[in-house]
Amino acid sequence: MATATSLSLHGHGLPSPTAKTPTRRVLSVRAMAPPKGEAAAVESSPSPRRQVLVAGAAVAAAALVSRPAPAALAAADGKFMPVIDRKAGYSFVYPFGWQEVSVQGQDKVYKDVIEPLESVSINMIPTTKEDIRDLGPPDQVAEALVRKVLSPPTQKTKLIEAKETDIDGRAYYTFEFTAQAPNFTRHALGTITIANGKFYTLATGANERRWDKMKDRLHTIVDSFKIETKV
Repeated sequence: MATATSLSLHGHGLPSPTAKTPTRRVLSVRAMAPPKGEAAAVESSPSPRRQVLVAGAAVAAAALVSRPAPAALAAADGKFMPVIDRKAGYSFVYPFGWQEVSVQGQDKVYKDVIEPLESVSINMIPTTKEDIRDLGPPDQVAEALVRKVLSPPTQKTKLIEAKETDIDGRAYYTFEFTAQAPNFTRHALGTITIANGKFYTLATGANERRWDKMKDRLHTIVDSFKIETKV
């Protein structure tokens, strides 16, 4: 992961810095004929099946209203830890066991102390843009970011994929890339968006030799990133 104190991406339209779904439970109800003496009462009251359907609808509606944020949802199984920074306006998760470290130029960094290439970082820089799509299509923006910001100039980079996703009506660009150094290759994922007058970048990755083992966890990190509040 590259840490830069200054960067120039005007030529690519990028701003420059100033410094599981819940499992549904199906309920089966078998209708039974009521005793004769209770027939009139049953006719004038909702059927058991109707009561079940109404109750089920109410539960579903309540679940939609109180649906947890992606970070909280991903952390529910105990394999991930949530980060919710309402002041900075974002949330994401990182694997349980990673440690927070201080890196100049980054807002937050968590990494595996045994496998140092396994990490996640988030950075924010001011921008006058209001939408990530204002900077250009996903592949062009990701290519410039990977080459000029997320990797040292001495490393050979390759953009594998870049796409646009939508979360709560906000556009995010997510991408996958590799950065090759003389002694290792880092396989990484990133996601970027614009909100609150800031350009947000989250990047995570691992050594290429551990990619198959780590890729699902890294995708969970990227998928969990979300702008939480307007600050």
